[in-house]
Amino acid sequence: MGELLSLLRFNAGSGHIWLDEQRMLLLHARAFAELRKELLDSLGVERARGLLVRMGFASGQRDGELAVKERRAGLRTEDAFMLGPRLHSIEGIVSVEMIKLEMDLENKQFFGEFIWENSWECEAHVADFGYGDDPQCWSQIGYASGYTSAFMGRLVVFKEVECTSMGDSRCRIVGHVAEEWQDERYLDYFRQHHVAERLIEFNLGLEHLRALQPRREYDQKLVGVSPGFRAAFDLLRTAARSAITVLLLGETGVGKELFARWLHDNGPRAKQPFIAVNCAAIPAELIEAELFGVEKGAYTGAHHARAGRFERAHGGTLFLDEAGDLPLATQVKLLRVLQTGEIERLGADQATRVDVRIVAATNVDLPRAMQAGKFRSDLFYRLNTFPITIPPLRERTADIPALVGRFVEKYSTLYGKKLRGLTDKAMREVMKHAWPGNIRELENVIERAVLLAPDHGDIEAACLWSSPSGAPVEGQLGAGGQITQSEAGSLDALCERVLEESIDIASFEQRLMQMAMQRAKGNLSQAARLLGITRPQLAYRLKKEGLPAS
Repeated sequence: MGELLSLLRFNAGSGHIWLDEQRMLLLHARAFAELRKELLDSLGVERARGLLVRMGFASGQRDGELAVKERRAGLRTEDAFMLGPRLHSIEGIVSVEMIKLEMDLENKQFFGEFIWENSWECEAHVADFGYGDDPQCWSQIGYASGYTSAFMGRLVVFKEVECTSMGDSRCRIVGHVAEEWQDERYLDYFRQHHVAERLIEFNLGLEHLRALQPRREYDQKLVGVSPGFRAAFDLLRTAARSAITVLLLGETGVGKELFARWLHDNGPRAKQPFIAVNCAAIPAELIEAELFGVEKGAYTGAHHARAGRFERAHGGTLFLDEAGDLPLATQVKLLRVLQTGEIERLGADQATRVDVRIVAATNVDLPRAMQAGKFRSDLFYRLNTFPITIPPLRERTADIPALVGRFVEKYSTLYGKKLRGLTDKAMREVMKHAWPGNIRELENVIERAVLLAPDHGDIEAACLWSSPSGAPVEGQLGAGGQITQSEAGSLDALCERVLEESIDIASFEQRLMQMAMQRAKGNLSQAARLLGITRPQLAYRLKKEGLPAS
């Protein structure tokens, strides 16, 4: 990265940004997004796509020529090639990770596979048109193809095989020499077209609008476009119209109860009761009474007969949350209910028939619990009739923006605020967070952020976390016009220099304290603040080293 940063210079006085000898521009991503949308609206999908690909191709060619120049100056071939992907990152287009790279410059053969993260073009497309079934990183694909073609000296073309605009968790591209694609229709995007001269020949109509119809949200309550969510939801939708027992699996906080409620609300029992019970939250000695009910006098303190959850759910759905934590004795009785459709209240002489659909949920590894003797295998096979695994939020990053929007709307209404939403930086931190607490944690974070954010303002990153998150190392403009690393990067550079010049720690510390005292003009308290220590600590160290304390 250092060789690139040395080529990138800012000149605020003349209004120039230079990459080597090429002039660069720093523009708002939203402005580019508006231009992109205008092209789609005006030209239609296919012609706009071709134009964006060619624009990216031309930009890539320019940077490819610079990489060839660096290679000829002695930079190792692979390092020279990787200048392009790093430029993409520096320019704010996308973050690039190399998966595989095979180059034969002599025979002009090439194969490459790369992962893209944080694609601006995907973000822009989803914001304007929603998620769809086709990849949307058109100008970026053009750039990668133009760059590699210039570097290799022959036409090399990339295709996007995964894309976050389709709900995938990341974008993935594969590239090789054009002839190997054997796809003339696709290669046509990389050839120049005189669009303006041909507009009159075509009826643009509503063709492009139909092609850009976003995928509808599945439901007002369940939001998601990621492949993992879609797979789980498709199973849920299949089960909804039947009475089949469903077992919802997944980590704590993934939304198992929300799935269970959707299943009930969209099935034939929707007008009947939905009763939920958290099996882990009820003491073992009370769980049977809670589930099956109690007759008067069944035990000391049972002064009245009371219906259990099964009877209250008659005709509807009983949701057994955290079913993996049921005591073994209760598991036996639950199995009998599933087999016979009858329950017995504690202290009752006869059984009561119930018509209840069972939806169970757990984050326990039930096969392992069976091996450990903590869960009955016969009950497992009864509950496991129709299992649905709900993926954790870290595998559903494409769903996060929609979930955030839903929670911001919910809590803005609750707290009487009008907010514009998350800033770009705040959304980036949300997208990068691991979310060990899944959707429940996300909702809690957004509720707190809404409460802290100023009315009619934006939700900034500082509103999200109770303690500051680790900020990434970013570039800043140095006095000479070069981008230099800040904070951790600067500290690393300083340490490197200390080591290279064989400066011992004692000498370094002495000189640092002396300079702090000089800058503070002998003020001990001010010098201590500069060094990030207390006044007594500095006074002790100065005395220990025999240095003046004023």
